[in-house]
Amino acid sequence: MVTAPDPLGPVVITARDIYDALIKLTDTVNKLVGQGSGHDDDIRDHEDRIRALERGRWPLPSLAALVSIAALVVAVVGITSR
Repeated sequence: MVTAPDPLGPVVITARDIYDALIKLTDTVNKLVGQGSGHDDDIRDHEDRIRALERGRWPLPSLAALVSIAALVVAVVGITSR
């Protein structure tokens, strides 16, 4: 009977090693979750600022269109009054 070689070789991983690694992983995940929860306020603040900028910019294209129409009217009136 031929047995397969141990893939880990002489390395021995105990249940305690697995438990310690799991505790470290759990602590790391908890820290990351804690850091992520603080970003919600920042995201909301940025969203509010972007919306305010968008509201402030909408008159610019409208104003440009009105000036163009006014220039066209002045040009047409100038041509017809000659």
